[in-house]
Amino acid sequence: MAEAHQAVAFQFTVTPEGIDLQLSHQALTEIYLSGLRSWKKKLIRLKNGVITGVYPASPSSWLFVVIAILATMYMRSDPSMGLIAKIQEHLPASQSLSAQCQTLVSAVLFSTLLWFSLIFTMRMCLKQLLSYHHWMFEQRGKMSNTTKVWVALVRIFSGRQPLLYSYQGSLPNQPVPAVKDTVKRYLESVRPLMTPDEFERMTSLATQFESSLGNRLQWYLKLKALWASNYVSDWWEEYIYLRGRSPIMVNSNYYGMDFLYVTPTPIQAARAGNTLHAFLMYRRKLNREELKPSRVPGTVIPLCAAQCERMFNTTRTPGEETDTVQHWQDSDYVAVYHRGRYFRLRMYSSSRPLSPREIESQLQRILDDPSPPSPGEEKLGALTAGDRIPWAKARKEYFSLGVNKRSLDCIEKAAFFVTLDDDEQGMMGEDPAASLDRYAKSLLHGKCYDRWFDKSFSVVIYKNGKIGLNAEHSWADAPVVAHLWEYVLATDSFQLGYNEEGHCKGEVDASLPRPQRLSWDITPECQEQISQSLAVAQALADDVDFHVFSFRDFGKGKIKKCCVSPDAYIQLALQLAYYRDRGVFCLTYEASMTRLFREGRTETVRSCSNESCAFIKALEGGEGVEVCRRLLRQASEKHQNLYKHAMTGAGIDRHLFCLYVVSKYLGVDSPFLKEVLSEPWHLSTSQTPVQQLELFDMVNHPEYISCGGGFGPVADDGYGVSYTIMGENMMNFHISCKHSCPQTSSHKYGGQIKQALLDMLQLLCPDQREPSRTDQSQTKKDL
Repeated sequence: MAEAHQAVAFQFTVTPEGIDLQLSHQALTEIYLSGLRSWKKKLIRLKNGVITGVYPASPSSWLFVVIAILATMYMRSDPSMGLIAKIQEHLPASQSLSAQCQTLVSAVLFSTLLWFSLIFTMRMCLKQLLSYHHWMFEQRGKMSNTTKVWVALVRIFSGRQPLLYSYQGSLPNQPVPAVKDTVKRYLESVRPLMTPDEFERMTSLATQFESSLGNRLQWYLKLKALWASNYVSDWWEEYIYLRGRSPIMVNSNYYGMDFLYVTPTPIQAARAGNTLHAFLMYRRKLNREELKPSRVPGTVIPLCAAQCERMFNTTRTPGEETDTVQHWQDSDYVAVYHRGRYFRLRMYSSSRPLSPREIESQLQRILDDPSPPSPGEEKLGALTAGDRIPWAKARKEYFSLGVNKRSLDCIEKAAFFVTLDDDEQGMMGEDPAASLDRYAKSLLHGKCYDRWFDKSFSVVIYKNGKIGLNAEHSWADAPVVAHLWEYVLATDSFQLGYNEEGHCKGEVDASLPRPQRLSWDITPECQEQISQSLAVAQALADDVDFHVFSFRDFGKGKIKKCCVSPDAYIQLALQLAYYRDRGVFCLTYEASMTRLFREGRTETVRSCSNESCAFIKALEGGEGVEVCRRLLRQASEKHQNLYKHAMTGAGIDRHLFCLYVVSKYLGVDSPFLKEVLSEPWHLSTSQTPVQQLELFDMVNHPEYISCGGGFGPVADDGYGVSYTIMGENMMNFHISCKHSCPQTSSHKYGGQIKQALLDMLQLLCPDQREPSRTDQSQTKKDL
């Protein structure tokens, strides 16, 4: 009960002499400092809101406009062409204002209106400029004069030193493609995957849809596009993520890994101290909008930052029909899990953030705490790992009142979730390849109860100092979380650092209150539901087959020398490997972003094309080298074109998805849309790009590279592949599938990927060395 008494600001008792009031000065001081910190944040938000609201102008430009207008009036000139006099006529009559003062007030009002008009004009001009996407389809190094002028204008209208959200009001809305264009691209994408009879049938369905129902649905979609910020994103979040009733663990959540070769300190609490403090530093920059707006790499083109708003203090709340994403403005603590116990760890003291050394000390207190978990507490997190409907019912029945509600609120409103894991993970031991596989599975699902899968993200700190991240998918996509993770890794190692003993630097305030243990009253009925959810989650986790490997024979540097896009090269290798593995082509999903538009999220690149299939058939059919090389380059160019169309709002799948949603609202059935939306993605792929290269010195410190992250398989009989291109000479792959499917094997497919990468390079650059015997033997072993 000690923790409960610390949280009470005052106590009173009724005595014969009256009411005896006892105030806790320490608690009142903390309340005052917490309120002070909250008001500081509100003022910062207000200031940033003003700066962002007048962007691309600046607040100081208002004074410049006022002075300019007054100066021209002093020169006996009327820049308003009579408007200032009109304003003066309609000013409220006041004996306290002289005629000169009235003229001055009218001039200031006119200047303010002119200033707002200029801001609106500049913003509309910038919005039109950002709607121009022809630059993306020009050959690299051959920029047209039109694009050069466009780049100059974008720089001029972008202003100086934009804040994180400055561009939001200037980003264009995502366009709605024409139905005929989408249908045409769809039929082209499925042509290599169907027999002539199947394709003729699908063409008939598509033509019928285009000429009848499609136009009606399109009208509603265009109406939504005029009204909403983005015609896709809200429906995508609701129907693809929040309405899913299956477990989000494995099926939706994804993970990020630590450095591959380096562990900055083997002390668990110390690594956690620096890591958590780095998260606080990032959140401070996020709240102050001090992070630079993300841009298309190598350009001045901004990307939407809307997903950043819900990064911290966010949780996914289960519902029987649909989940909801809840976000709180501020939270000064994190929720910590260790050996079946939950703790509330305050991250601020006297309105200042705890230092890394202080966080280490507080976490060490949790690690040293010998108290056992209360009944049902240890595996409580399994509720977030199982099916959503049982969790929603259990939450309503067992966690809506009393101590359970208070403790659950503490977890859900925390800045983020932290797990102090007793396992050791990373690339280690006599079999480093197998240890990486275990590391990936641990981050993806853990023990199925030692992560809180509903939180926006959970940080995992292992016993040997390795760390990792598990992120919930509905609120944001992987690049947004990857940006945060890159900052944390770089700040931990290159800014904060450790002392000679491996502990965090700095001093400790001995008066800090101990972390607060959360209390629970979990009934036997609730414990039974926890056990059922755990059984569902455990079966799902045990079925995941994972393989992680680093490909070091070459990287994007050598691929670029062959004049091929690295991403297109890898995508072709993945399809070649799949064809060799299964003997057929499959519908392939590659995630692309649409953050060129306001509130944009993702689009699908259907990377299995007629051109890619022609190349693979030629290569596997023994065609000549020149023929295969030419077909490879054609397939690469086709892939790049598909990717650019997806980025610029001319993709296929989001448009068809939204048309399908409209059809459901109208209560009409479309055989064409129903069949399209039911097609399985047997190969689901995604690249996790390194966005902040300036944070890592890959020349002097090549060992400080992350292995990237991954996700679970999308189809029961398919593969999930995530890859990261690290520097010039390395590529990391994360492959997932299911043990229950006898046709899939992550290790076998990984071996096929390695061989496909080597074979394609040999085709493009015959002078490259043959793979060494070690490489060949390793490939055969993986096969």
